[in-house]
Amino acid sequence: MFNTNLIKTPCYVIDEAKLIKNLEILKTVQDRTDCKILLAQKAFSNFNFYPLIGKYLAGTTASGINEAMLCHNYMPYAENHIFAPAFTEKDMTEIVKICDHIVFNSFSQWDMHKNIVQNSGRNIECGIRINPEYSEIETDIYNPCFKYSRMGVTLKNFDESKLDGISGLHFHTMCEQNSDTLERTIKVVDEKFGKYLKHMKWINFGGGHHITRDDYDIEKLIDCIMFFKQKYGIQVYIEPGEAVALNAGYLVASVLDIIENDINIAILDASAACHMPDVLEMPYRPNIIGSGQPDEKKYSYRLGGNTCLAGDIIGDYSFDTPLNINDKLVFCDMAIYTTVKNNTFNGINLPSIAVLRQNGKIETLCEFGYTHFAQRLGNDKLYHEL
Repeated sequence: MFNTNLIKTPCYVIDEAKLIKNLEILKTVQDRTDCKILLAQKAFSNFNFYPLIGKYLAGTTASGINEAMLCHNYMPYAENHIFAPAFTEKDMTEIVKICDHIVFNSFSQWDMHKNIVQNSGRNIECGIRINPEYSEIETDIYNPCFKYSRMGVTLKNFDESKLDGISGLHFHTMCEQNSDTLERTIKVVDEKFGKYLKHMKWINFGGGHHITRDDYDIEKLIDCIMFFKQKYGIQVYIEPGEAVALNAGYLVASVLDIIENDINIAILDASAACHMPDVLEMPYRPNIIGSGQPDEKKYSYRLGGNTCLAGDIIGDYSFDTPLNINDKLVFCDMAIYTTVKNNTFNGINLPSIAVLRQNGKIETLCEFGYTHFAQRLGNDKLYHEL
């Protein structure tokens, strides 16, 4: 474990060695199957690590022009894929300059933008996202296949007369799941859309595959990939986000105050609402190094953020010794869906970002302050250094 005394909080710390371990696992899948694995930037967009990631993966996938620009700038030799529920004409004129694959959410979007694509002068692979109407995700907010979903084309609405220029199909139906879920999903995809795959060059399995989790069944994933490759002779893409940086980062926070209201409450300089929003959205309780469940250890505390939101509660924890002001806590698995989703509500500073190098040294990559808060809201002409 690294020395937290060297860290000014709050701070995200990306663990280079753990990131590489994940990348090595993913590259093994690529090498054994000849599939192509892409970084889904929506989970992890820390571009300082793109040159490293590019040594292992085939490229990235973006949810919009800004993410696509990150790949273009920091992994320019890699494949640059993009999908969005809808594209504007302005964005599409820029997208066709830098993206290799464009996946459209509907045939109407394809109709709207295909002339821009075809007149771009570049060999761009275009695909349609399908909705197989099958998913095992239990939380609707994360389920792309729940009733009335806006994501993808269902079989009922699939228009084969508009496939000219379409070279692949994309589906995304999973969230933090194992390969047994994928195995059941591809059977549905094959049954419903197999007749169209005969004419395609590629299929994209989307994201949600927890490939680097300890209990993940990689052999079953390989079987799923090879099933499509052997049956249809097509290229298979997978675009995990979490699996790339799973358990490869921390959020270090300090105790600012301790108060009592029937229970002990510690106020931190890190916020669930601002710095780890999935704690409230999922919701879930992140692990803290050295902590236990409430009342498991001798001293229990509720941990809260330093915003005015009453519900800015991280969770209840217990510790072997009492917490004191200025103590530092280390939250685990904070590389994914944190730096890409955090915000400056209440004018709370964003945590700095650092990297824990393989040699044990900690290097600060960036820090944030007033200007980053103000520039999101307007042209700050009155800024003065304090």
